[in-house]
Amino acid sequence: MSSLRRRHVLAGAVAGLVLGGSQPRAQSGHLYRVGILETLPAELNRDNLDALLRGLRERGYIEGQNLRIEYRSADGQAERFLDLATELVHLPVDLIVTRGTPAAKAAKAVTEMIPIVMAAIAEPLDVGVVASLAHPGGNVTGLSAFATELAGKRVELLKEARPSIARVGFLQNMGNPASPPQWEAVQAVAKALGLSAEPFDVRNTNDIANAFVRIANDRFDALSVGIDALTQANAKTIVSLAGEHKVLTAYPAREFVDVGGLLSYGPSYPDL
Repeated sequence: MSSLRRRHVLAGAVAGLVLGGSQPRAQSGHLYRVGILETLPAELNRDNLDALLRGLRERGYIEGQNLRIEYRSADGQAERFLDLATELVHLPVDLIVTRGTPAAKAAKAVTEMIPIVMAAIAEPLDVGVVASLAHPGGNVTGLSAFATELAGKRVELLKEARPSIARVGFLQNMGNPASPPQWEAVQAVAKALGLSAEPFDVRNTNDIANAFVRIANDRFDALSVGIDALTQANAKTIVSLAGEHKVLTAYPAREFVDVGGLLSYGPSYPDL
């Protein structure tokens, strides 16, 4: 699916579910409120936010005219999503847009009536968000980021970038319900390539610093970083520590490369 097509799919889902999807309704004088549950503050998420607003504007829904965005960020702390989702429901909003499994789960937990559009979710199945990809059911729809498959692919890229690697680490918040399947994918690919793999479970900023001390002391050859609210919020720190310890690192999104990371393999979130 092309970048333009993906943007149209997401904007179309938002317009169709909340706003009825038609130009006449967009111009009816009604103010529509769209809630956004994000992992990052808006100022660090301009590309993604601007892409959504651009797609809605193409359908006649313009912020400041007939559209109001209620943006809520967990600032890297996934445990905040439930309170933020509750706040959006109480406003109320016409629809909630989420990014990531914890955000989608929180939104689904607090409302069965307000439509929820997942801008990207690492693992929609078996975590209590949707029943199936073909028939999500309930009030949830959206797009998958294929995080499980891509976690394994990043290990392959690390091996291709430096064939001599023997030990690879996986840096991720394992408390995220989407993380265990990603770790299983990392293990499977590592085994197939003859590599040993070890998870580094990080739940806060201190854990990230401590993980890199272990990575350096135990002489890991390479590192794959998982996608999570915590890793996204600490992208600069992770990239800096990887450079300081000279660890070959593959990242899950371009935002890590934008702050100095070596390579990334994952979806373009603005295009989603």
